[in-house]
Amino acid sequence: MRRHNGANACGDSARVTFSDCQRSRHDQGEAVMSEDEKRLFNVLFLCTGNSARSIMAECILNRLGMGRFKAFSAGSHPKGEIRPETITLLRGLNYDLSNLRSKSWSEFAKPGAPHLDFVFTVCDDAASEECPVWPGQPMTAHWGIPDPAKATGSGAEIALAFADAYRMLNNRISIFIALPFRSLDTLALKKQLDAIGQTTDVGPSPASAA
Repeated sequence: MRRHNGANACGDSARVTFSDCQRSRHDQGEAVMSEDEKRLFNVLFLCTGNSARSIMAECILNRLGMGRFKAFSAGSHPKGEIRPETITLLRGLNYDLSNLRSKSWSEFAKPGAPHLDFVFTVCDDAASEECPVWPGQPMTAHWGIPDPAKATGSGAEIALAFADAYRMLNNRISIFIALPFRSLDTLALKKQLDAIGQTTDVGPSPASAA
């Protein structure tokens, strides 16, 4: 994949993993958030097409984050439009869809883009793709979710695949926002973030999560 304008590949290698692109400025175990510090955390969810999983994750975190987190989403090869199944599911759960759009991750590597505290990949492909250097070197983790857009079968079966993706994301994001950020140093937090990606995906159905 070509490098985006305004974003360089990490190091000299033509192929790098997403985690290789990140070197936290807190590698020495500095606390993530001091006792007296309360601020908004910016979180970017990445997948390939930015049409389903990352869009769902953006909506979920912006709802569950209760003003503590601001979520964004993007894709390495954005489709340019959101899957209709994604729209149907989110609209049925009363999400505000007015500001949602499918976009490239290069938008978040440009001057003036939001400072990112966390970047999570939510698809099986994005973790091994070349990535831009993120300003501020956010913490990263891979939370792989099966691609519901690849589901086949009846309309009901495809809708179930999207509902399953939503359920998995809702479960992992719920764990993320409950982490004790004030008491975890960065190394401990990174372990927790990686562990979330290995979580057994048992959680409420989309209908009960609304």
